[in-house]
This record gives sequence, C-alpha cells and structure tokens, in this order.
Amino acid sequence: NKPANSRSKIMADKPRPSPPEQPQPQPQPQLPPTPPPSSFLSHIAHLDTDWSSRIHALSEPLIPRAALKLLEISGDGRLWFPITIGLLLSPLSLHSPNLYTFSLRLLLGLIVDIAVVGTTKHLVRRRRPVYNKEMGLTFAVDHWSFPSGHASRVCFVAALSCLSLSAINEGLDQLKLRKGEIVDQWIGNRDSGNVVWVFGVLVLFWSIVTSISRVLLGRHFVFDVVVGACLGVANGLFVYHFLKF
Repeated sequence: NKPANSRSKIMADKPRPSPPEQPQPQPQPQLPPTPPPSSFLSHIAHLDTDWSSRIHALSEPLIPRAALKLLEISGDGRLWFPITIGLLLSPLSLHSPNLYTFSLRLLLGLIVDIAVVGTTKHLVRRRRPVYNKEMGLTFAVDHWSFPSGHASRVCFVAALSCLSLSAINEGLDQLKLRKGEIVDQWIGNRDSGNVVWVFGVLVLFWSIVTSISRVLLGRHFVFDVVVGACLGVANGLFVYHFLKF
C-alpha cells in the first residue's frame, strides 16, 4: 500500500496544466458616423408643394374648370391610342411612306411614354395634391403624381409633330388628291406648307397650355409637370432620331 500511496501523493503534488488561453476578441474598427440625410430634396419638395398650392388657389376662381377638364381629355392616352392607330391604318398613311413612318413612331412613342412614366410613378410613389378631386376612372398607377403623364404625352406629341412637319405636309398633299374640294374649302388658296407650319405652332401651344393646366386643375405639382414635359421631349427626340423604318 505504501508505493500506491506514494504514487498518489506524487500525482497530487504534480502541477496540473493550465487551460489554453482563449483568444481575445479583436477590437472592431470605429466606423465614421452616418451623416444625416440631406434636406435638399425635402426643401425642394416643400417649395414645390407650397407654390403649386398657391398657383392652384389663385387660378381656381379665374379659369373655368370645364376648360381645364377639356384640356385634360385632349391629352388622355385613351384618346390618343385610338387616334394614332386610326391614322396608321388610314389610306393616307398607306399611300404616304413618310406619314406612315410618323404614325408608327407616334404609336411606339406612346407605348414608350406609358412604360417610362408608369415605372417612374411606381418607383417614386409621390402622392397627388390633397386638393385634387374628380379624378374619375383612372388606372392604379395614376394614384401617383410624379411625373405628369399628361405633360409627358402632350409634349411628346408636340415634339414629334414639329420634327415631322414634312411628313404631315405630305399627308396633307395626299388628302388634297383624294378630297380636293373639302380641303380647298378648309384651307382655301393657302400654301399647304404654311398651313402645316401653323399646325405645328398650334400643337406646341396646346402642349404648353395642357401641361400648365395639370397644376391649375390640382392634378400635379409644378415639378411633376416640368419633369414630365422633359421626358416627353426626350421621348420625341429618341423616337425621331433612333427609330428608323
């Protein structure tokens, strides 16, 4: 028993190995503080909302609402798609290559317009003015305000029309050949080139007045209309210069 006790005593006196040291966590690098969000866009939106409300309030007792509604209808896509398809399939377009090209560009541009504006509205989701009323039957995307679809559409039509006056003039010449008496009663002895030029001025004026009416009617803010008009002009330039047929 003595050797066993001596062995136990020796093992008890033997120092036990210390547990392995746990690795100390490395200090995390200090990240720079996140800067506060810029108030520039908020300031612009506030000014836009304020001035749009003022313009609407000042114009409401001066301009008949029926006239503004008429301009709204004149720029509605549900009106322009049937008109464009009818022009594309008309005998005038079939006998005038330039007018056919203009009609096809007009149709494709309207499709591009509704795709770009609809996507932008869905992404931005800016609500319409609180004083907006009598919207009637609208698509779901039209619950949003930015950008103005009417402004983009009418400015696209105006831009493409002004760039395509020669094609419209050719269509007018075709109309003279087919309906000479009716056209003569309409334009008299005036040169068709001058008539087409006046048409371009009227279309340009219509696009400007219709765009402004969106603010006066309370449908949009000023910035919505400005951006929509720019998109429409850019669409017209794109369709005219890059869609070749």
